[in-house]
Amino acid sequence: MPDSSPKRSSPPLAAGIGSGIAAGALWGLVFLAPQLLGDFTPLQLSVSRYLAYGLIAALVLAPRWRAAIAPMQASDWWTLARLSLLGNLIYYVLLGAAVQWAGGAAASLIIGLLPVSVTLVGSRSAGALRLSALAMPLGLCLLGVALVGVQALAGAHQGGHDLATRMAGLACAFGALLSWTAYSVGNARWLSRRPQISSQDGSLLTGVVTGALALLAAAPAFASGASHTLDAWVRLWGIAAVLALFASVIGNALWNRSSRLLPLTLVGQMIVFETVFALLYGFLWEQRWPHLLEALAIACLLAGVYGCTAAHVAQRRRQA
Repeated sequence: MPDSSPKRSSPPLAAGIGSGIAAGALWGLVFLAPQLLGDFTPLQLSVSRYLAYGLIAALVLAPRWRAAIAPMQASDWWTLARLSLLGNLIYYVLLGAAVQWAGGAAASLIIGLLPVSVTLVGSRSAGALRLSALAMPLGLCLLGVALVGVQALAGAHQGGHDLATRMAGLACAFGALLSWTAYSVGNARWLSRRPQISSQDGSLLTGVVTGALALLAAAPAFASGASHTLDAWVRLWGIAAVLALFASVIGNALWNRSSRLLPLTLVGQMIVFETVFALLYGFLWEQRWPHLLEALAIACLLAGVYGCTAAHVAQRRRQA
């Protein structure tokens, strides 16, 4: 009898890890979009994607709108507005600039530092593993990011940008890292406080709020005098719709589920799969194999995630 209670109350690691991997596979698509839409600004990429996200979310929620918002309080709407800015609009503007100026591989691998940043913040949560138990996995993640920084500054595959532009791109990537770290931790804590709001509804309500914020930014985003062909506009909104459905609606719901099932110190590690899939898609787009430093960085990131996951599994077995 004493052993059964901890087992029943323990969140299923396998389901949480599976949801995190699936979310990463869908989120990896967002790194490819700025390369496909290089003639549009990062703000235009962000606004178009999140306008589409808001529209799809509103359409899905429309038949049961009253039931979906019934648990929501005024403070929840303000929280979603803050999370939408951090994790969607601001993050994707910075990410788009990073990809266009520093390259997709560099941007995706710097975002690969998210497991470290989220784990450092999450280590202060109740029941989290001590940082000393995660020192080696986190060190491997840091090494991976250092390797890609060297590769990015070397100037390979950066579309001919000068050093100053590449460094600005790397700065944007680190800004995106900070923005999404704040989002990930804040979102996980909000979901834990509001168990009556499902993971899917949390994603859709976030989409509605993000769409409303994107609507406010639409005028400055598209007021520039740059002209585009009809084919370019169709490509922009087509890719925005694909990202809205798969990366935002479905991917965010999967991420919310992972955030509910895993401790923050392990949730952070799941973000690395966004990096891995982003690199895979980027290499396929560029039709090349990774360079040595890129391959070593990927190996370090994956080894770090494996080590962190193993530490959590070991802790779970001890508690059981």
